Amino acid sequence: MSQNTGNTQAFIEAQQYSQFILQNLHDGLLPDTFTRDVSDFGTGTTLNIKTVGTATLQEVYEEQPLDYASIDTGTVQLTITDYVGDAWSISDVLRQDGSQIDQLHAMRGVESTRALQEYFETRFLAVCNSAQTATGLNLVNGVPHRWVADEGAVAGKIGIDDFRYMKHAFNKANAPQAGRIAVVDSAVEATINSLVTTTASTDFNPHFEGLVTEGFARDHKFVRNIFGWDIYTSNRLPSIAAETIDATGYPMSSGASNAVTNGVANIFMNVLDDNTRPIMRAWRQMPKTENDRNVQLKRDEFDVTARFGLGAQRVDTLGVILTDPTIY
Repeated sequence: MSQNTGNTQAFIEAQQYSQFILQNLHDGLLPDTFTRDVSDFGTGTTLNIKTVGTATLQEVYEEQPLDYASIDTGTVQLTITDYVGDAWSISDVLRQDGSQIDQLHAMRGVESTRALQEYFETRFLAVCNSAQTATGLNLVNGVPHRWVADEGAVAGKIGIDDFRYMKHAFNKANAPQAGRIAVVDSAVEATINSLVTTTASTDFNPHFEGLVTEGFARDHKFVRNIFGWDIYTSNRLPSIAAETIDATGYPMSSGASNAVTNGVANIFMNVLDDNTRPIMRAWRQMPKTENDRNVQLKRDEFDVTARFGLGAQRVDTLGVILTDPTIY
């Protein structure tokens, strides 16, 4: 009698497992240089940093004394606020009976570190947004640094003019031309891509070569500079539940006020050096992995923890444009 599937069921292993382990897909992280590092702040929980205002000239008259005026001074603060981590364990029985456990352990460590990095970036972008006053234009030298985009009178839709307006805002704030960056939502890139059409002006222009088919961004970094802005895309920008900004008298708005619901805050900043970066950071403990043996539970235990703080040190080199992520 021949052996067949009917009489040899014990040798049929219907469920098979590949040696390949499917990993999570991750987007690109923002450069660490976008914040000022003040990690030499080694003790205590709050760091105070002195600030100095600007001097005002006065008219001088013959044989009359000058007024001895003081200059404005103040402080900005950075507080260690975040203490986060992750923990996992591997039992002896799993090591004895399992397969590819060392690979699983290594990948869990990578994912924990990645989760901390994403958490830090999310907090950084949130601090950028919270450094400004919600529902206000946040004027610097009389020019807005926060508004709701409304390209074509569509509230929440960004346009090229928004980049031009923000360039003007930073110029009036005396921010350096170099070091200007913007972190925008993916829908913003999609909107910018839609502005490029297949015409003779783009087909034969070397500055736009490839953009029509590949888009403006690659690996979450724009391949072109728009009005002096180096642009990055991020999926971790702050969410805006609802916000209305009165923009009466300013050209970036088609009406007296604009509102966005379930929007996103796109962040503009100057990161040329420590004096221009709007956000500072202090690591009290960089991500650190530790392990121990739990004899009672017969397992190896691991954890990774980090402790840090983020704070705004200046707002004149910071801008926010609110957009609707569903409009592009």
